Amino acid sequence: MNSEDKHLRALELNSWQLLRLLQAQLSGLPCRNFPCDAFYDHQSSGSTDCNHETEDMLCCLYMEATTLYTSWKSKRGFEWVFYVSDYFNISIMKRYPIKIPNSVCCFIICRSASNKDYRSTAAAYYKFLKSASEWLSRRSTDKPVKLLALGLATMFVSTVILSSLMFCRLRQIYHGGKQQSLNLNDSMNGWSLDETFILSVILILVSSMTSSSMVEEEHYIWYFLISTFYLLLLRKTAQSLCAVRFQSSFFTQNGQSREGYFRMCFVFLLLTSGRVLRGWHQGGVNWTSLPDISKWLEQAGSQHVKSLQLISAFLVISIGLFALFSIESKGKCFQMVRLSFLISGLLVLLHITKYQDYTFSSTDYGATLLVQIIYAILGVATIGTVVALPWVIPFSTSKICPTDNTISPLFLSIHEKFPLVELRDSLYVIGWAYVLCWCLLQLLLQQPVNTTPILLLLLQILAGTLYFARSGTHHKEWVEIAAFYYLGMAGHFALGNTNTLATIDVAGAFIGISSHSTLLSGILMFIITYASPMFILLSLVMYISMKNMAHLVIPEKAGPEDHLMMMLGFSCLVPLVINSILLTAYTVVLLLMQNHLFVWSVFSPKYLYVCATAVCTYIGVLIVAATGFYAYFVLVMRKQKPYSC
Repeated sequence: MNSEDKHLRALELNSWQLLRLLQAQLSGLPCRNFPCDAFYDHQSSGSTDCNHETEDMLCCLYMEATTLYTSWKSKRGFEWVFYVSDYFNISIMKRYPIKIPNSVCCFIICRSASNKDYRSTAAAYYKFLKSASEWLSRRSTDKPVKLLALGLATMFVSTVILSSLMFCRLRQIYHGGKQQSLNLNDSMNGWSLDETFILSVILILVSSMTSSSMVEEEHYIWYFLISTFYLLLLRKTAQSLCAVRFQSSFFTQNGQSREGYFRMCFVFLLLTSGRVLRGWHQGGVNWTSLPDISKWLEQAGSQHVKSLQLISAFLVISIGLFALFSIESKGKCFQMVRLSFLISGLLVLLHITKYQDYTFSSTDYGATLLVQIIYAILGVATIGTVVALPWVIPFSTSKICPTDNTISPLFLSIHEKFPLVELRDSLYVIGWAYVLCWCLLQLLLQQPVNTTPILLLLLQILAGTLYFARSGTHHKEWVEIAAFYYLGMAGHFALGNTNTLATIDVAGAFIGISSHSTLLSGILMFIITYASPMFILLSLVMYISMKNMAHLVIPEKAGPEDHLMMMLGFSCLVPLVINSILLTAYTVVLLLMQNHLFVWSVFSPKYLYVCATAVCTYIGVLIVAATGFYAYFVLVMRKQKPYSC
């Protein structure tokens, strides 16, 4: 085989491979049944133009090159030698080096392929390869404009709808109705500094999305914003303490000052734990090699990591169990809930002590079986608490009378028909069940060095919830929910996550799985990666139960359903609005940055995280809304006699 044969053979193989790619993109590519009559007509006339549609043109070019190559091979391979022997017998032989006797009279006819045929065949193949390559490259970068426009329009419409609902709730609660709370502060009717800052956070995040460096180092933006908000809380608490000293009497001043000092302690706890979380993992790209707390612990040795892991896990379990055991009710349902989570906590400590190393968990049969038992107990305990508790919780027999000036008569009339106390008690227990279940899952799945950040996140949630529960009218509820959402995003990076796919913990996604399952591993990977945002969303159930809504403006014709919406409205709308704005904005940014140098290394992975955050937000909001509505409807069904003062 000479060089021409090798060259055309290589072109034939490359063309065949591109044809298979074309057939994968165009399922109805009719190359085998392509009508080539026109091609043969053009070939006989000396011109071979393929002026068809895209599919027919590619088929025509391929068939043209294939036909020319077949013709070239026929001319190249069948060159005949005719010779006449002494006896005039005619033989036909292929022209290869042969020895002909001198006595033989030879008559040789040779029909060989010319160099022009070779050049025509190669040119036809090159033309097909060029056309097919250009079409495939355009196909890979072409975007369905109509589909993209429809998607963007849907995002914009959803953002507008959610924002409109949010605005209506704000106007209805804080500025609607004729009755207003007696202790409603002037700050509730105007824009305060913390409200302006909460809105400016969204603008800062949207503007930072256009810079690849800011996307890579996004965790610094979240740490700065959440720390600044904590300082604003500290400033507002100090101002309220100063106002109490000048305006209140001595006895009232002592009580309100004590509350103010408690709130300041909670803010200091938020600042301290946030600073420790900030230094736990040195994330990002440019400064990931710098030392941090997790690297220091790993360098110190496995014993230090193990000791800190056990202490943190014990504190997390103790806080959750203390909250459950501090409930005064002694019913069998409460006892079962406490016992289930106590057993789960002890099994988690056993797993940490016996099977977990300082870098990863053991995968032997005993460890897998123990983790599966923990999964089963946690699932049954949590789902059982959510389903059964509203049916068995005892109704309060105490009368609520208007001894507190902060409670309006309309609020009391609603409570006469609405099981408010029972709903709050149910949501409080269910919220703690969610929180404790999620903490125990993270203690199992997270890397051992991340056990302390889980403890710090739990302390931040408790400190924030207690601060806002004691703040009364100092902050609007939507500001508090937005602050919790920002806290969850800052905690997402505190656990070592970044906007690159390399930081996803794949090893933890197989803990407790005896056989390979893509679905289960994907769910566990999602639980590990979005531990902090989901943690915050689940804790909103507990926040709702502890937040006092009596100071809000209630319409005159309000009913129990309105009060339920007042409890759940902001907890569901605020995360959805923030997430919708960020998702829509980053979709536009990604389309604008499609030709950027770092579109595949920076912007595309970030967009995957944004989409996954949207899924996490919708799941969390769905759980909060479903829990609230389910508990409400069950308690309303059980409610029989109204209470009177």
